[in-house]
Amino acid sequence: DLQVRVFGRWSGDQVVATFARASRPTPTTPCHARRKHGQRFSPELNILRRPDTVASRKQFGHWECDLIQFRKKFGKANVTSLVERVSRFAIFLRNNDRQSRPVMDGLVQALQALPHLARRSITFDRGTEFTDWPYLQASIGTQTWFCDPQSPWQKGTVENTNRRARKWLSREVDPLSVTDADLIEICNRHGTPRKCLGYRTPAEVFRKKLLAQMRYAG
Repeated sequence: DLQVRVFGRWSGDQVVATFARASRPTPTTPCHARRKHGQRFSPELNILRRPDTVASRKQFGHWECDLIQFRKKFGKANVTSLVERVSRFAIFLRNNDRQSRPVMDGLVQALQALPHLARRSITFDRGTEFTDWPYLQASIGTQTWFCDPQSPWQKGTVENTNRRARKWLSREVDPLSVTDADLIEICNRHGTPRKCLGYRTPAEVFRKKLLAQMRYAG
């Protein structure tokens, strides 16, 4: 599985995104994280209940998530796309399956190195691959929100990120052939300066916001 760690020196002089292949044991699910029979997406987690600070991009640390999928002939492998709403900083993770637990475990491994204020929440659509959201919340304390049924446009930041990524991850690509180096390169190509960011790159904005959160937490 692809493990992504974002490290920052507490002195505030450097933040590095490092992508590495790592083997890890499957964690035991805490009892309180197990889904009750029939539970999928709680009405209390509807996107319309998100605080205004999330919807207006006033607060750093809120993410959107989706899966980039490929032709059926390639099987169930896919790529998770994860983007922070304020900075537009994106992370891509390869999954060998669409089952919810491995997808959620990938998110846990990707985000757990960040301070909590940099991973406050994730907004998903209602795909079955995201039904194990209680495990995510129990593991790293990240709040989850869900779009209305059949309304993926409500998480437009990650949808736009996917459209950009399709330049290099078309449906005709065999996802099992995508390497760590490929995903790093896609992240780099995606991270061009943006007008909405004052012509800074997503990584530059993410770094600045992350260091500010570290100083605040310290």
